[in-house]
Amino acid sequence: MEFTTEPFDLDEAPAHALVARQVIETAELDAVDVGPFGNTAEGGADSVLTAVDALLRKTLEAGATRVSLQVNVIEESDR
Repeated sequence: MEFTTEPFDLDEAPAHALVARQVIETAELDAVDVGPFGNTAEGGADSVLTAVDALLRKTLEAGATRVSLQVNVIEESDR
């Protein structure tokens, strides 16, 4: 999955961005890459869906006005 939260603040990470980072880094995912302009994570379907649910709920509660999210399914033979 790939996601970003808004609004952006280049001077200081907003609360919703910090919450997103915490949610993703503590989720049971296989790989996580958190950056200033986008974030990616990989894992099994159940783990990703659980993380997406928590990500959406918690970042919106923390003040995000938009969450852009893309989820791709990769078959085992494609890895």
